[in-house]
Amino acid sequence: MYEIAKRTAGGALLLLLMPLAVWVSGWHWQPGGNDRLLKALYWVTETVTSPWGILTSAILCGWFLWCLRFRLKPAIGLAMLLFAALLIGQGVKSLIKDRVQEPRPFVVWLEQTHGVDGKYFYSLQRKERSALVREQLQDQTLVPSWLRKHWQFETGFAFPSGHTMFAATWALLGVGLLWPRRHYKTVAILMVWAAGVMGSRLLLGMHWPRDLAMATLISWLLVVITCWLAQRWFGPLTPPPQEQQEIAARKPEK
Repeated sequence: MYEIAKRTAGGALLLLLMPLAVWVSGWHWQPGGNDRLLKALYWVTETVTSPWGILTSAILCGWFLWCLRFRLKPAIGLAMLLFAALLIGQGVKSLIKDRVQEPRPFVVWLEQTHGVDGKYFYSLQRKERSALVREQLQDQTLVPSWLRKHWQFETGFAFPSGHTMFAATWALLGVGLLWPRRHYKTVAILMVWAAGVMGSRLLLGMHWPRDLAMATLISWLLVVITCWLAQRWFGPLTPPPQEQQEIAARKPEK
């Protein structure tokens, strides 16, 4: 477990660099900015948002199984373990959100600029919150229509970030499971994607830096346990001797 924890901790530290730097800098979100950049970040965040997050998970799970080349029974077991880790993470996220009840940055902005009381906002049902956001922003030029719709869809609490937990879990699972098999390109792509999701949550007014940091730490703990169980139940994460010879004969990850 120590090697798994050490390897995935390196990945977690890389993901933590951005939110910690933003947190220390004292940066605060405000609406506006480059519309093309924000729209691109919106599509990045949509890879995690329901229902697209289900498709993302299915694709990544299939890719992980192909990379690991487990036999059928261990492959099915590993797929169930991966999805269990994601579901447990989202469950933990929901429990913490209900306890902490931290408002989203855009809700704080609505309170400061439109006089929407935060406590009143969160006392409403989700449909009523969505209707209130739509009503308050109907004449707002700073916020594009697509972002208004996203805010109307995401009216829950902020701490911790569920989107970050989803993306960071997959990225760190890549570090834990695929790095020993020398699938370096896949791990790199997953890390960049996770960092993109995290950045999108900040710039779209959905989360504070601390939300991202806590979500990453929770994801790391879940991934350490998941990778340890995968190794214990389904065999070593490093390739068997015959596969090591095949890996040595080809370039790292094609």
